[in-house]
Amino acid sequence: MSEREELLEGFKKSRNIDFKFFLMVLLSMCIVLLLAFPKIYVRNHIYYTSKDINKLLDEYEALKEENRLLKEKLEFMKYKNQVLDTMF
Repeated sequence: MSEREELLEGFKKSRNIDFKFFLMVLLSMCIVLLLAFPKIYVRNHIYYTSKDINKLLDEYEALKEENRLLKEKLEFMKYKNQVLDTMF
């Protein structure tokens, strides 16, 4: 027999998968998924929480700036009311 025929025979014989091997592969895949799922869940949760925090921080900065502008406007109106109106 040539090497090629021996390899083909070996391949044909090894194609049959017994139930124990299949069960072990299936169990291994389940264990890997059970170990990987919490890590994936936690990473996604952290990602979306940080997105929400960044959105809130942006809104906070915008509101702080708006507050500063309103305070300046109020100071100008107070100045106008106290100083400029008393001149007339």
